[in-house]
Amino acid sequence: MRATHVAPTGAETGVYLSQRSNAALVDGDALTPRMRRRRAFTLVLLTLLLPGSAQLVAGRRGLGRFALRVWFSLAALVVLMGLVFLLSQSLAIGVLGRGWVLTALQWLLGGFAVLWAVLFVDAWRLGRPATLRLATRRWLTGVTAALLVVTSGGLVYAASSVGAGRDAMNALFQGNEAVGAVNGRYNILLLGADSGRDRVGTRPDSIQLVSIDAESGSAVTFGFSRDTENINFRPGSTMARLMPEGWNCGDECLLNGLYTWAENNAAKFPAGTQSPGVLATREAVEALSGLDIQYYVMVDLQGFKKMVDAVGGLDINVKYRTPIGGGTSRITGWIETGPQHLDGYHALWYARSRQGSTNYERMARQRCVMTAMSEQLDPQTVLLRFQKIAGATTGLIRTDLPQSELGRFADLAMKTRTHKIRGVNFVPPLIKPWDYDADVITSTVQSTIKASEKAAEATAKGPAKGASSGTSSATTAKPKAKPGSGTAVLDPAKAAGNAAEGDLSSVCSASS
Repeated sequence: MRATHVAPTGAETGVYLSQRSNAALVDGDALTPRMRRRRAFTLVLLTLLLPGSAQLVAGRRGLGRFALRVWFSLAALVVLMGLVFLLSQSLAIGVLGRGWVLTALQWLLGGFAVLWAVLFVDAWRLGRPATLRLATRRWLTGVTAALLVVTSGGLVYAASSVGAGRDAMNALFQGNEAVGAVNGRYNILLLGADSGRDRVGTRPDSIQLVSIDAESGSAVTFGFSRDTENINFRPGSTMARLMPEGWNCGDECLLNGLYTWAENNAAKFPAGTQSPGVLATREAVEALSGLDIQYYVMVDLQGFKKMVDAVGGLDINVKYRTPIGGGTSRITGWIETGPQHLDGYHALWYARSRQGSTNYERMARQRCVMTAMSEQLDPQTVLLRFQKIAGATTGLIRTDLPQSELGRFADLAMKTRTHKIRGVNFVPPLIKPWDYDADVITSTVQSTIKASEKAAEATAKGPAKGASSGTSSATTAKPKAKPGSGTAVLDPAKAAGNAAEGDLSSVCSASS
């Protein structure tokens, strides 16, 4: 009987072509040179888009399935962390701020970098470069190498950045005990440590107290002159036991000298005290301000320039020409007036220069530098310069803030950026640091905090009817000094940044 030929249907033709295409990817022996080239580049591109898929279709299914499982697990982890970040940024930062989490992430990124590199090399091998023309083989090798560097190299860099961040955080955040807010506020002592080669011991050159509302994030800064005298400590405190009569011996007993005294008399402090100097300074500022301090942060001013360089410099609008040098050294240059982009060297000199200025003007400049740092250190800068920032902070910053509180304070920091930061410096004309009424300081602290809280409440409710949409300068009512409190008025240009000023415009400002 004669056989009859039946033409294949459209569906059968599609199945046949699909099977042939799959077979071509698996076995390239019977392909034309053009098809071999297409197959080789397809396998490499599949590895870029979906690591493991090239092995799955080209015959090495065990490796392909393993790689795909790893890839999908990583993708799911990224999506999960993205959702957590959208729902609660503080929770995400709190999780990623743990040292063991960063260690696991570093190993995960490094491991997948190695796996992806293996997959690219294997995809190149599965493309059978020996069967390709020389020019095609060179292109295939070049493309594979470039993609390998971009993908695996990028993951290696990411793993290195995570490791640097982990090391920096482990070295920086060594506190073990989390402390809650007091009266709805977190009070943090900021110290700028002056430990230069020409100094005997470490002395805080800048002493600032930051008080932050635990709910709204609105913040107030209080600056204390380093030459503040006549400090009487709170009853029951460690320093009250060591100095029942207070830190009262004239010009030899200044606020910043208390740190050195405590470090030199560490044996007198309770066992286990990690930093007697910080404890003594903390209790002195608590006595002056009337606030309970939960944490401290100390920055080495000698290393501050590394941090400024790490973030790419600071933009500051300078109002007064400031010398570089002076005192016991000759003036080698000037920081001129007007908008300036200061690198670490010039930012440090701008904050510390003494020639031709008072300590109070220096306090204003230091506060301006701190404000510029907080305003210009945005998330994009941190991400782009993460390794440099992490490296710069190592050994330059000390704090007792535990890692478990990073999420909470990151959330507060983001809220703080939405408010105008009020600031008071306890210098003339509000007080004379060598002759003052303690009630003037504590009442100013309380009135400034209340004004800040009212402003935060107004911001939360929205602008009042008829109010200007612009940001107004913060003001704080000055308490009247009592007779004999020793107030004095200096040249406003030299006493800039005084109490009750909401900005530092008379000396400098952070420019955008």
